[in-house]
Amino acid sequence: MRLLVKAGRAHQLYLPNNPVYKGAIDALRNAFPAIWARTEELPLRFTETEIRWFGKPVLVESSKSADSVPWTFFKDGIREITLTRGFEEDELGQFLDILQRIRKSAEDEDDLLTLLWEADFTKLRYRYVDLGAEPVASLESTEPMEEKSPDAVRDATREASETANSIVNLQDFDATLYFLDEKELAYLRGEIEREYTADLRKAVVATLLDIYEVQAAPHVREEISELAETLMLMLLSGGHFRAVAYLLAETQTAVQRPANVTPEHRDRLGRLPDRLSAAEPLGQLLQGLDEAADLPPQEELTALFEQLRPAALGGVFAWLPKLSNPRVKTLVEHAANRLAGANTAELVKLILDPDRSVALEATRRAAAVKAAAAVVPLAKLLTDSKDVELRQSAVGALTEIGSAGALQALERSIDDSDRDVRVAAVRTLGAKAYRGVFTRLDTAVKGKTLRERDLTEKMAFFEAYGAMCGDNGVPYLDEMLNGKSMFGKREDAELRACAAMALGRVNTKKAREALQKASTEKDIVVRNAVNRAMRGGGPAA
Repeated sequence: MRLLVKAGRAHQLYLPNNPVYKGAIDALRNAFPAIWARTEELPLRFTETEIRWFGKPVLVESSKSADSVPWTFFKDGIREITLTRGFEEDELGQFLDILQRIRKSAEDEDDLLTLLWEADFTKLRYRYVDLGAEPVASLESTEPMEEKSPDAVRDATREASETANSIVNLQDFDATLYFLDEKELAYLRGEIEREYTADLRKAVVATLLDIYEVQAAPHVREEISELAETLMLMLLSGGHFRAVAYLLAETQTAVQRPANVTPEHRDRLGRLPDRLSAAEPLGQLLQGLDEAADLPPQEELTALFEQLRPAALGGVFAWLPKLSNPRVKTLVEHAANRLAGANTAELVKLILDPDRSVALEATRRAAAVKAAAAVVPLAKLLTDSKDVELRQSAVGALTEIGSAGALQALERSIDDSDRDVRVAAVRTLGAKAYRGVFTRLDTAVKGKTLRERDLTEKMAFFEAYGAMCGDNGVPYLDEMLNGKSMFGKREDAELRACAAMALGRVNTKKAREALQKASTEKDIVVRNAVNRAMRGGGPAA
């Protein structure tokens, strides 16, 4: 009886060529010869939960569900079946088909009694009761019951079945496929988990694009393009950014793979990433992310930002200062760095953008990637812009680039109207020992204008001068540090300290001799500068 249950379930779940199915059927057939060796008939009686053989229970299934063999027969009025020799060879398959059909049947379909009657078995006999008749006839007698037409008992059987089905019993859901081995169970669990965790949005995208590639009709591809545009907007509004990234990436493949795609269709579907990269939709996306209470996983946003096109660079730069969410700002900064590094031409154009925030971010990114192509617009920014912060940023970018063209552009900035711009430019030129600026430095150091500026600026000019003048500049610096006027008056202490630092940058024998003369200087500012210069100290703070 256990082999019968296993065979029934294998028949329900597997195709006939499946090894599990063949094994279950063969095992059942091989069990019958031992019975036929002792008897010509096998009578089996059914209760709600048992199959009995001469009053002895040979199979007990407490669950009253569709998977219970005793309940399947009992609920449809079948109280006994008798199997005879040869049943397993001639009629077993048909019998299992009937069991499978009755498990899947709806309420308005034939019941088990009707199906057995229609099958007209020769090696299977059955006894049934009229479910509508009271009391139920006794089954103790071995005489066969009167067989009535199935149509006569169908209504009564259906009423009893509906009553049983109207009660929800947790045991009905407790059927276990215990005939499966562990590998098969693990496979089924894995497939179920994969099915439930699969992203159906990607499947929809893949299906649409497969149709796009296979169906060459213009109206089909036009419709697919329209659906893809609508789908992108729906996914964005729903926050499904990974699916949007997948859609954008796959459209680029879909328009390139088929050879018969027209330029119009290729342009419409292939420009989806460009549409998202436009200023207005990108701005709405970034604003929504910045204001969202719950952000999607970082990998989803990263995948989406990687699909942005060079046109998005300006929009990203414009939004960076406005973002308040640190996590979103970090992601957008990464996207800005990637776009800037891969699209230098677009970056260079944005340096002169009318939007101040865009120009400022473009200047900073040019410095980060050390874009040599940015030297020309940065030089134009230094000469034409009235925005001090932009000019300061341009000086920083040119300093980072550090090419000959960048240093040449910085040369003009030592006369800038802003003190910070002048100091930054002079320090860079001095550190690089750019000889092209020496004439301007010589004029500034020896002129009167520098004397009116603060100590930091004076020090920057003098140190840059010392880095380039060599021994030719030592006499002038020595005179400024140690010389006296005809009335015995010395130069201003700050200028003398600057001269000392410049001599330290010259760092030749003559320069050290000039510094030695002032080693006993009483003025604390001058003496500190001399000592630092003699030790070879770096630029003053």
